[in-house]
Amino acid sequence: MADPPGCCHPCATCLLCLYSCQWITTKKEKRKGLRTTKCDCSWFLFLFCVFLFTLVWLYFAIIILNDFHNFNEFIFRQRKLWLDWSLVLLIATAVLITYSAVLLVLALCLQLCGQPLKLHWLHKALLILTALVVAAAFTGLGIKWAEEWRSARVSLQATGPFLHIGIVGGMTLLAWPLASFIYRTRNTGLKVFLLLMYSAVMIALYLAPLGINSPCIMEENQLPPKPALVGHRGAPMLAPENTLMSLYKAVGCDVQVFETDVMVSADGIPFLMHDEELDRTTNVQAVFPKRAALNCTAFNWTDLQQLDAGSWFLERKPFPTVQSLSEDDRYQVTIQKIPSLAEALEAAKESNISIMFDLRPENHSDYQSFVNATLEVILESGIPLQQVLWLPDGFREQVKQQAPGIQQVYGRKRLPNEKEPLLYVNLPYQDMSSEEIRQYRQDNISVNLYVVNQPWLFSLLWCSGVSSVTTNACQVLKEMKHPIWLLPSSTYLMIWIVVDCASFLVILWAFFLLKKCSQRRRPVESETDVLLTKINSLMQE
Repeated sequence: MADPPGCCHPCATCLLCLYSCQWITTKKEKRKGLRTTKCDCSWFLFLFCVFLFTLVWLYFAIIILNDFHNFNEFIFRQRKLWLDWSLVLLIATAVLITYSAVLLVLALCLQLCGQPLKLHWLHKALLILTALVVAAAFTGLGIKWAEEWRSARVSLQATGPFLHIGIVGGMTLLAWPLASFIYRTRNTGLKVFLLLMYSAVMIALYLAPLGINSPCIMEENQLPPKPALVGHRGAPMLAPENTLMSLYKAVGCDVQVFETDVMVSADGIPFLMHDEELDRTTNVQAVFPKRAALNCTAFNWTDLQQLDAGSWFLERKPFPTVQSLSEDDRYQVTIQKIPSLAEALEAAKESNISIMFDLRPENHSDYQSFVNATLEVILESGIPLQQVLWLPDGFREQVKQQAPGIQQVYGRKRLPNEKEPLLYVNLPYQDMSSEEIRQYRQDNISVNLYVVNQPWLFSLLWCSGVSSVTTNACQVLKEMKHPIWLLPSSTYLMIWIVVDCASFLVILWAFFLLKKCSQRRRPVESETDVLLTKINSLMQE
């Protein structure tokens, strides 16, 4: 088979060496028998599927970065090992996608050069291993972190228009090797099948925007106000979580609400702490090694005040932003203690921000006494009750009676026959659709969604009209003056039409150009076949 015009022999040699680990010499006898078989085509199809599979996983990996700190905390609670597993995820994913992409590009170039697709056995083994690793990753995601499937569905509202353009572009480029293969093969049935399949896929892609619904496709004057920021445990990227330093850093990020978690000590003092055990965010292992595994409610307030609640932040570096802390901030981190709820309320009152908290653990036998102790501290603090947002469901009616001014925040959607209308709801961002957010906004119900760290997600919820978001990255979202993208529907329609038309013209050009190249090769190949036939006849005589 002659090399097509523009495919030099050294290039073909290099490509076949990388893909098949076989060298092409100038002697045609060395190439005898090197033809693309049905088995080779099957391996190419498998390579293409593995590439797509890995590409989808890359998309998932990027999306779940918004929630990956939760995964790091989960691993620590299970294994007592702290590591930023997002780096491991991204590096492993980058290696897999790069390997499969390079192999696919080599295969497509070989097809354009008219060379056989003889995939080496080592590449075959590595491709199978890649597919198994990605399948295991998806399986683990579905078992241990199922809510991320809903995160991916939410993300499509933000990325849908751009994914459509990218997929159309990729499938358009695929027209070149497809046309090259169709003009070389003599199997008419296979030609018709491939053309029909490719045409069906392209028609579906051209019409895909009819099903794309993104809240950020709107006119500029329809954009809702920017959502307020709620500091998740303060500003945990800038200071140790649930400390007074974290609260003040959150105030510097213009947050309107400090979100935290409250526990009650053995001697009845409410304090700020998220985990039921103290080992992740304090030095309890060094101070009380025999009691380190106990629930934090088993410690009295005097014991808790002996713990260092800041140094772990510098040692474990839970976020990359720790590297950029100033010397003064680093010193402030090292002197942080576990704050009492009374101290946090005083700081919130001075800073004129609200405080929203959950009271934990909900299944504790003394939970009612925890509620009473917490209410007592709130009423004695002198903070305006409208600045206190109450999340716990347990004994809510008692709280309403004793402190009717406290704002009640519900961790659920409203019920069909709700007697008392909800004013505030606090839900995971995966649990509310854009349509529900708009409806709640029309009904004057404030919606706070958590935890929102990535600008793309914040932009999507901004366009949807959410009232506020709970975030770890208040310093990032504070700087956003506008959603990442906002397209009027007329502009998006124009982009859609231009992309589809350009794709269609490029595909026609690819088939037309490769057809002319194919016709130019046929006389040469016919003469070569005649000459080889004569030589074989003479040798037989």
